[in-house]
Order: sequence, then C-alpha cells, then structure tokens
Amino acid sequence: MSEVKNYSPDLQKLFVQFMLTDPQLFTRVMGIIDDRHFDRPTRDIVGYLINYSEEYSTMPTVEQIKAETGQEIELLEDIAKHSDWFVDEFETFCRHKAIERAIVNSADLLEEGKYGEVETTIKEAVQIGLARSLGTDYFHDPRARLEMLKDNNGQITTGWKDLDDKLYGGINRGEVTIFAGGSGSGKSLFMQNMSLNWAEAGMNVVYLTLELSEELSAMRIDAMATDKSTRRIFKELDDVELKVKTIGKKSGMLRIKYMSSGGTMNDVRAYLKELQIVTGKTVDCICIDYLDLLMPATKKVNPGDLFIKDKYVTEEIRNFAMESQTVVVTASQLNRSAVEEIEFDHSHIAGGISKIQTADNVIGIFTSNAMRERGQYQLQLLKTRSSSGVGSKINLVFDRDSLRISDSDLEDDDLAVGSQDSQTSKVMDTLKRKNTVTDTMSDSAIPPEKTNASRDLRAMLKTKKSTPFDDN
Repeated sequence: MSEVKNYSPDLQKLFVQFMLTDPQLFTRVMGIIDDRHFDRPTRDIVGYLINYSEEYSTMPTVEQIKAETGQEIELLEDIAKHSDWFVDEFETFCRHKAIERAIVNSADLLEEGKYGEVETTIKEAVQIGLARSLGTDYFHDPRARLEMLKDNNGQITTGWKDLDDKLYGGINRGEVTIFAGGSGSGKSLFMQNMSLNWAEAGMNVVYLTLELSEELSAMRIDAMATDKSTRRIFKELDDVELKVKTIGKKSGMLRIKYMSSGGTMNDVRAYLKELQIVTGKTVDCICIDYLDLLMPATKKVNPGDLFIKDKYVTEEIRNFAMESQTVVVTASQLNRSAVEEIEFDHSHIAGGISKIQTADNVIGIFTSNAMRERGQYQLQLLKTRSSSGVGSKINLVFDRDSLRISDSDLEDDDLAVGSQDSQTSKVMDTLKRKNTVTDTMSDSAIPPEKTNASRDLRAMLKTKKSTPFDDN
C-alpha cells in the first residue's frame, strides 16, 4: 500500500521556491501546474506565476510577487542536485491533487447520471505526468547515437538466423509481433519453438496459452528440447528428465501458463506481477497464444465485432510491451479467403487492418499439404516497423518427430507453394527424360504405374494430414 502524502503548506511553498530559484524547473512542469492544486496563500502566488509567465514569457521577481500577493518568498541555494527530487515530488503532488478534485467533482456528475464524464474526469487525473525525456538531440554526436543503437537497441534474437537477418538482428524490446496463419498452419508450434529458443539464449520467457493445456504445451516443448518424438517421451522418461534439467541449468526461465479464453491484458498484467514477486525475475519475452482469444480490458464490446475488439486488444498489448520494454509475440487467425492462397496480404488477417496498424511486425505463416509432408513451411513478412524486410519470404524446416523448427538451406524456388510446386516439376522432368529414352516404344510398353517417377508423382499429389503439425 502506497504511503499517504502530507502536502503541508510548507511543502507547497517549497515547490514554489524551487521554481522561482530555477526557472528551468518551472518550464519543465508547466504542462501539469495548476493553481487549484495549492492551498491559500500559496495558491495566489502560483496563479500569479502562471499568468505572469504566459503574458511576459519570464518569471516575476520576488519583489513583484510580494507587491502583487503580499506574500514573501525566499530564493534557495544549491538546488541543482535536488532537481530530480523536485520533479518527482511535484509530479506526484499534481496527480494526487487532480485525483482528489476529480473525485469531489464526480459526486455531482453521478447524481446526474453522467457516468461517461466521471470516467473521463478520473482518467485524465490519473494520467497526469511529465515527459522524462526531452527527446534526441539529432545533431549532437551522431556517432555515439548510432553506436548505441547498434550495440544496445534491446534486440532479442528469434533463434532463426534468416528471420533475424530480415528483422535487422531480431525483435526489439517494446515491440509486438503477430504471426498470422490459418488453422493447422503451426502457429502454436512456432511460438513454442520461439519460447524455447529465447530460454536457451538466457531470456526469461512466459508462454501464455489460451487454448492448449499447460501439460500438452510442455510435452511439445519436451520433444523440441530433447530431439525426441512425442511417442518416445514416455518410453524414455529418464533420458528426457536428464536432458531437460541439463538444458534448464544453462537457460533462462520458461514458464507455461494456461489462461482461460476471454481473459484480458489486466489478467496478464496481474499474473506477470505475481510471477515477478514470487520468482524475483523480470520477464523479457512473452508469447500469447493467441490474440484472437483475448477480450479488451478497458472497453466493453460485442465479441462479434472483430474490428473493434481486436483494435482495443492489440492496442492494450502494445501499450504493455512499450511500458514494460518486453518483447511480445502473439498469433492471429487468417480468414477463410486465405485458405487456398499462395501469398497473404493484409486483407487475409481476421479482424484486418486494426491489428496491422498497431503491431510492429506482422508475419504470415504459410504451409501447403505437400510442404507439411516434407516438413517445410514459409514465413512472409507483411509488415516490419524497424526494418525493410516487407515482402521477404523465409523458408524454415520442421522436424515432424521432434517438432523442432530450424533454418532451411532451401531457396524460394525449392519450396512448395501450390498444388504443382517445384518438386512436382522435378518429377515431371524425370517423366519427360524417361519418355525421351523410350520414345520408340508405345505407351503400353512401359505402364506408368510401373515407373518410379510416376509413383513418386502420385504420392506427391496425394493429400494427407500431418498429425504432429496440425495445430492452431
């Protein structure tokens, strides 16, 4: 519980003395100063300061203040080292006094049934604060500015070199990244892999699942960490236990937390705060699986109104990411129009433009039946705020047994992107060469079903389901 402040007349007068002694301090707090915050007679002095500075763009002298208000003010000495204290204390004072006045004024509004005005009044009072930074002096020491950006920009690797390269090193702290994919495209598996990558890199990670259980999510990560199929995990428990514990000794924290669908970012904030208190660790990265299952914390909206709902939820996620300087990754469903598409655009994302406008990075996850069979899928960068990678495609390899995702050596042309991909073309080329060798023979002489190339082609075109890959 926060300490109750005693804003005595002497403390209020001290605030005025600081501002008169160092006019720069008055300039810093001009945006929040209000004479109504003060008790008389200090209120009269502050009112005169505000009016005088607005009219003459300077501060009055102590003699002028005495002549106008009848109050004597003494200037202070050696306050430079106490300026931060003044700014912090004065900011808190102004916010508390504004809240106090807002509560008193809200009584009449409540009687009139003006609940919206009450909410606005309270919210404005709570949000009173000062900008701690005056911004970047662009022309001052550009080398130092660029070196700091290069060496200390808070980037966290994704664990995949090709993706990091397109993002100029990784995902920045304070950014929100959305991975968009259709049902069964591997969104959850992707974020589980990323969570493990982060933990192995020494980051403190939370994987929030709003759909899968903690146990199932953890077992998938067991497979990724130990390079074992999910079928072998229970048969080789001793080995799994040893490998997981060994990895854990060299890794950061990885917490898997189930949260019921329909939760809000307030629930997420509360959980993370409790986790920090209990563990003493600050979370670096959060995976929310997935965005579409969250509801706004600050607004009541119709769950069917996807645009409005997703707009508020995405904004709340990004506000949290920026406030906490945490990397936040989440996922979103593609709409039905994208199911058969080879390439994605903004219109394919459920809820659409509201998510895209707010997110820092939007990355599509694409896979076809043929790609699933070969353990391949592709990322498509739809939006990147901190790089020029928009439009890029990244090929990744998926191990169907261990569920592990890794970089691929394949070029775009080697990856299946349709019903007749490049691999199918290779089989067709084989058939053509076969026909060239046997062009003197009739079609019946060598039945197609007897040729290896033909069998390969039919197997390639046959649609199959990939059980370990299928997820949301």
